[in-house]
Formats: sequence, structure tokens, C-alpha cells
Amino acid sequence: MHIVYVSDAKAGHRSQAVGLYKAMQRISNSEVTFQEIAIQQLPIFTLLTGILSHQLTLFEKQPDYILGVGSHTQSRVLLLGKVYPQAKTVILMKPNFPFSWFDYAIIPEHDGVPESRHVITTQGALNPIVNEQRHQANRILIALGGSSKRHQWNEAKVLSAIQQIVENHPDGKIILTTSRRTPSEFLAHLVKQPYSQYLQIFPVEQTPQGWIFEEMQQAEAVWVTEDSVSMIFETLTAGCKVGVIGIDRLKEDRITQSIDHIIQSHLVSESTSIQALPEPHAFKEAERVATYLLAK
Repeated sequence: MHIVYVSDAKAGHRSQAVGLYKAMQRISNSEVTFQEIAIQQLPIFTLLTGILSHQLTLFEKQPDYILGVGSHTQSRVLLLGKVYPQAKTVILMKPNFPFSWFDYAIIPEHDGVPESRHVITTQGALNPIVNEQRHQANRILIALGGSSKRHQWNEAKVLSAIQQIVENHPDGKIILTTSRRTPSEFLAHLVKQPYSQYLQIFPVEQTPQGWIFEEMQQAEAVWVTEDSVSMIFETLTAGCKVGVIGIDRLKEDRITQSIDHIIQSHLVSESTSIQALPEPHAFKEAERVATYLLAK
């Protein structure tokens, strides 16, 4: 089975496609191969020509699935579906085209699209993480985001939450990291707090690629600021207990409602104590979707 991914070079989009591919690879009884092709390698004229011959020379083999994530990939996925009509076209987002034009659209629940013959809904975006069962008791990760189009960083709230986490876990190994959206002055303010001596601080600029995913595999619990929605679902997938650190909301929308929903569903908690966090769930959205696609 061969999977072709039409790439727009965005890391977050690639993570979703790779997550689905890896899940299909784990589940399938046959060999599963993966080829990533940039949009720039697929000019419209080449695709239109390919529709007549039902082949493209840059493909290693005929695809069984054609994946796309991101608005700019949609037309290419549709046209590739005409070049290779036996392949299933899968778009991992709410598409701009009619859903029925794709074989499947994989859409997060927060987009408010009901499931149908062509729509599979998911809790959060897919990712390539699996639970490796290496979590260490009382090991804690704090992952900080920053301001976004729907959230405003609130330093006082974040400092207060960190202090409570430290005070609630006197014997814990507490690791803290930032993101590129974390205000540049925040760590300078944090290290002035007396409780900061109990933290191991790793600024994002000093962490290698993949560092935070390895930390998720080792942590018993992870606290994430609520603006980092993708990371909340990644930590759930990794099998961690998950706490949410609230910051100010600039507006309420489907994304903030999705955070409220998983809190109300007891998947995550706003508590600052490990003992009060929900037990980890078997959160395997990529495998659930892969199982559905392969069964079809």
C-alpha cells in the first residue's frame, strides 16, 4: 500500500499526515510506503496532462491514498485523484470544496461538521505520537505557550499556576519549557521567584528537535497553557495525565469551546495537583481513523 502526501512544507500539517501514515503502517497487514511531494512539484498543467495518461513520472508507485493538509493542497489532491482514480483522496481539514469531492475529510470536532459518509470527525488534530509506556512517577512537564489570536498571555496567572504546581509536588521532578510565543521577558521574571529553584528550565531555543516529545513519554503529568491546543491533544495521546493552565481569552469560539469540552469530559483538568488530574485515557485518534479507512 502506497500513501502519497501533498506537502505545503508546514510542520504542523506534516505532523497530521505522518500521524495517519504511521497509524496505518502499525495496523495494516501489508507493507505501507510513504512519499512526500511538495506542491511546487505538482504544477496544475502537469496534473491536467497526467489526467489523460493516468500517471506521473515523479511517483515511485501508484498511490492507494492521497493525503493533503492545508488549503493550498486541496486542488492538487483533487486533481491527483483524477490522475489515479483508484486512489482514495483524504483531506485532513475542513475543505473549501464540497466534502463529497473527496473520498474522506478528516475534521476536528471543534469545526462543528457532523460525521457523514465523507466526513470523519476527531478530537483534535491527528499526530504521530504513541504511548511508549515509559512514564515516570512524579515526573512533571510544564509546557508554556503564549498569546494567540484567541488568547492573551497573563503572566500573573501563569506564575501563580507554576507556584501551585511546585508547592503541590515537593518531591517531584519538575521540568519547564517555553515556546516561541512565550514572551521573551517571562523567564527572567520566573527565575526571580523563590520557587524557581525547584524547576529545571529549558527554554525552547535550547531544546533540540523532538525534545518535548521525549519529555512527554517520560512525564507522569504535563501542564499546558490553554492556548496550546495541539499540545494538549499530543500529551493526551502520549498517555500523560494532563492539566490545563488558564490564560485570558480574547474571544470564545469553537477552539476555546473544545478546551471547555475536554475539561467537562474529564479528559483534562484545571487542577494543579497530580492526584486531582484525570487518569490517562487510551487516546488513539490516529489509529481510530486509520482503522476506519483500512476497513473501507
